Amino acid sequence: MNVLTILGPTACGKTTFATQLALRLDGEIISADSRQVFRRMDIGTGKDLADYEIDGHHIPYHLIDIAEPGTRYSVYRFQQDFHAAYNDILSRGKTPILCGGTGLYIESVIKGYEFDGRLLPPLRSLNIGLLIDRDERRRKISARLRTRLEEGMVEEVQGLIDSGVPTDALIRYGLEYKYVTLYLLGKLSYDEMFRLLEIAIHQFAKRQMTWFRGMEERRGVPIHWIRCDLPIKERIEIVEDLWQKQLTSE
Repeated sequence: MNVLTILGPTACGKTTFATQLALRLDGEIISADSRQVFRRMDIGTGKDLADYEIDGHHIPYHLIDIAEPGTRYSVYRFQQDFHAAYNDILSRGKTPILCGGTGLYIESVIKGYEFDGRLLPPLRSLNIGLLIDRDERRRKISARLRTRLEEGMVEEVQGLIDSGVPTDALIRYGLEYKYVTLYLLGKLSYDEMFRLLEIAIHQFAKRQMTWFRGMEERRGVPIHWIRCDLPIKERIEIVEDLWQKQLTSE
């Protein structure tokens, strides 16, 4: 059983790259993002659904918009939902592409974490990590935050609160939802919200890379790192070659 996995820190362009690969490989995307599962949490989670439309082609995606905001979504549930989507994709002869930055979710299906006493089927995952220069990553994070605020992220969070989503649940989701909620509750000024959120996202990206390095160096999960500054056509060709070698080595 094979899966192609695209991972990396926030703001490295995972979705754009994964959807381009899906177009070339007749694939479908399974999201590995702990917050994109929630409906109506669009701007703050960076769903970027426009990326799934390429030159008139729709790239199917799974595990996005499958839970109500305010509820809890666990790694155990992700495992179950992943395998349901994975088997569905295979049944139609398509290529499953797991894409996201939630390292625990990715590792739970690659290594088959056991939660309920059942053994999960082993996966042969070709893991592709997108490697972005630290300074460039910081620049993109800051620019993206400004864009999201301009696109209505504060209004999105206010709408969730108005619809009855508890503020403590939004704070629990962290990052954008935490700090924007604190701003709307009057506990932070706008400038404080922006500054603290920007710092938190930079720290989050560092933690993501720490997790991925741990997967690779301590937990035996090989990752092929590809520089983000390479032209996307060249990156796609590298992955296509690696993928074909994995398929033929079965």
